[in-house]
Amino acid sequence: MANLIVKGGNKLNGEITPAGNKNSALPILCATLLTDETVTINNFPELTDVSKLLELMKELGSEINWDKEKQSIKINNSNFCKNFGDSGLPLGMRGALLILAPLLHRHKILEIKQEIGGCSLGIREIDPHLEVFKSLGAKVTINEKLTIDATKGLSGNTLWQDYMSVTTTENFIMAACLAKGESKMINSASEPHVQDLCNFLQGMGAQIEGIGSSTIVVKGVEKLHGTEFTISSDHHEITTLLALGAMTGGQVRVKNAIPQHFQLINKTFAKFGVNILYECDTAYYEINNKLKVVEPYTKNLLQKVEAAPWPYFPTDLLPLMMALSVKAEGNCMFWNKIYEAGLFWIPEMIKFGAHIVMCDPHRVIVFGGKKLSPATVDAPNIIRATVALLMVALTIEGESIINDADSIKRAHPNFVENLQKLGADIKWQE
Repeated sequence: MANLIVKGGNKLNGEITPAGNKNSALPILCATLLTDETVTINNFPELTDVSKLLELMKELGSEINWDKEKQSIKINNSNFCKNFGDSGLPLGMRGALLILAPLLHRHKILEIKQEIGGCSLGIREIDPHLEVFKSLGAKVTINEKLTIDATKGLSGNTLWQDYMSVTTTENFIMAACLAKGESKMINSASEPHVQDLCNFLQGMGAQIEGIGSSTIVVKGVEKLHGTEFTISSDHHEITTLLALGAMTGGQVRVKNAIPQHFQLINKTFAKFGVNILYECDTAYYEINNKLKVVEPYTKNLLQKVEAAPWPYFPTDLLPLMMALSVKAEGNCMFWNKIYEAGLFWIPEMIKFGAHIVMCDPHRVIVFGGKKLSPATVDAPNIIRATVALLMVALTIEGESIINDADSIKRAHPNFVENLQKLGADIKWQE
C-alpha cells in the first residue's frame, strides 16, 4: 500500500487535459468480446482496474496492442478461449460482472465459482444481472456453483429494473445487441459512461434507441463488427480539478470538459459560489477570493446537495463537493441516496478539523469555513472519498499524510503527476 505525502497551501494554476473515463473503459473493453474483428479505442486510461481486466483477457487469448503514450489500444478477440475448463469463469473484481453478457454470447454456458469483488461502498448485488439473463431467455441454476445457460439463444424481452443500476443496464444492452428481436429496459441507467458504451456499440453495428434516457430499446442484430472509438473525458476528474483550483485560490482550466454533461454539476458548483464558464470545451471559473454557501430563498432550510442516479447529481461526485463545502463559509446538507456505507469515511475528514455531523448513514451536514490543520488520515477503499481527503489536505498549510491512498490509481492515471504540474507539493511514499 502507498501513502500520499501532501504539503498543502499552494495555489493550483494551469491548464490540463483530463483522462478518459474509467467507467467507460471497463464496459467497452468487455464489449469488444462481442466481435472477432479488430477494435481500436482512443483516449484509453492507464489504470489498475483496467490493467487487471486486460491481463485477464490476454490470459484468455485476446491479442492486445496498447500504445500507452498515445493512449490508444487495439484489441482482437478472434483467438479468445472457447471454454474455461474445470476451473470455471475466473472473476475477482467488480468490473468482471460486465464480462458476463459478452461471454454468454461466446460460450453459451457460463459456470461461476468465485465471488466478485468490489469496494467499501456497500453490498453489490449479482441478482439484477441474473434477472437480465433470465428475462432474455437464459436458464440460471444455483447449486455449488452458478450456471448461466444460453444454449437455446437469447431473445428480446422487456425488463423494468428495480433501480437505475449502471452495470445491470450495461449487461442488458450487451446481451440484447445479439439477441433475437427487440429488447426494452425501463428504468435504465443513463450516465455518461453508459452513453459511451451505447455509442461504441452503435459503431460496431448495434441498433440502440433512447441513449441518455431512462428507457433503452435494443434491436438485435446477427453480427457486430470492428470499429474505432474515442472514450469521453472523465467527468469525475474534471469536477475534481475545477474544485481544487477554486479551493486553493488558483486558476485551473480543464480542456475537453464535455460541457453537455455539466449543467447540473455546474449548478451545484454555484451553490458554493463557484461560477463555471467555458471557452469552447475548455472549462474554467471566475476567481472568487471567498467561497461561500449560497443561502436558499426559503431561509429556514439548509442548502443541500442530493445525489442519486443520473441525471441526478452523480453520487460519486458527492465527496468532492463535500470537500469544497468544508472550505466554503456556511452550512450544507449532503444526501447520498444510493450507498448504505458511502459516508462512513467522514471521521477521517474530521481529523483535519472539519465540522461535520452525520445525521444517518445517508446524510451529513457540513459546517464549512472552519479552521483546518494538517493531519494523518486513513483512506477508505473508496476512490472519490480518498480524493476528497486529498483535496482538503492540499488547502492546508503544513504536511498531511493520507495512508493507503492506492484507490486513486484505480480511476485517475498520473493524477499525482498532473497535480504536481499545477503546483501541488505532493508525492507517493511506497
